[in-house]
Amino acid sequence: MSIDGAMKAVIPAAGLGTRFLPATKVIPKEMVPILDKPAIQYVVEEAIKEGIEDILIITSRWKHSIVDHFDRSLELEYYLKEKDKDEHFHQVMDIGNMARIHYIRQKVPRGLGDALLHAKDYVGDEPFTVLLPDDIIVSDRPAIGQLMDVHRSTGGPVVALEHVPKDRISRYGVASAKRTGERTHRILDVVEKPPAEEAPSDLALIGRYVLPCEIFEAFEDIEPGYGGEIQLSDAIRYLLDDMDFTGYEFEGKRYDVGNVPGWLEANVEMALHNGQYSDIARDLIVRLHADL
Repeated sequence: MSIDGAMKAVIPAAGLGTRFLPATKVIPKEMVPILDKPAIQYVVEEAIKEGIEDILIITSRWKHSIVDHFDRSLELEYYLKEKDKDEHFHQVMDIGNMARIHYIRQKVPRGLGDALLHAKDYVGDEPFTVLLPDDIIVSDRPAIGQLMDVHRSTGGPVVALEHVPKDRISRYGVASAKRTGERTHRILDVVEKPPAEEAPSDLALIGRYVLPCEIFEAFEDIEPGYGGEIQLSDAIRYLLDDMDFTGYEFEGKRYDVGNVPGWLEANVEMALHNGQYSDIARDLIVRLHADL
């Protein structure tokens, strides 16, 4: 755990972002904005809302802008202060001071499991949380906090689950599970990106996890799986014989912002529910609808 006793968070942000090319040729997909904030800021803020202020972001060598975003920007701060742009000044200051953020690079893209393995020394021998920036979840209670509550109740690892349409299930790790409560399931098996006709259910693993430190041993022991990469789903499967994993159907609306359709949906719907942009968004939709 972190020095204040709170659970640590790991945010993998090393992927190539191929679903968002050509924009991600030079812009990290995690820095593509949803309204006025980059996607990764939403998940950092989600962690902070649950008292997690010790965060490791796993990057790659060309993603300097992620590091820069959460750093201080003295020139910009000075300019905003001199121009009496107090609101923007405080926004910029808050970003630079929001958490203890650490960074490590994944030198070769070998999958989510390999990226998380880079967090082994940082995490130590305690459970930890994982938040994937491709998944923006809008909810009254932060999704990671919902999973942490389940972890406190069960004492074991927890994975976020969501029912996914059959035509999209092959994009996800998919759980075979036995329902144990209104929103909880016991995970029986996990299959990474199965063809729709072979999927064990329509319950997909979504990018929020409370994981045990034993997951690192699993990453080291398993062979590369789907796509020749070290998969988190395979590591979870490896551990199922020795520990119970709980699947939790979180409350909230999820957007897959790692691809253009999901990013577009997030911008439109979040704008409609944002006091600063809602009137603009509604007027735009009405005008566009009239032109169709």
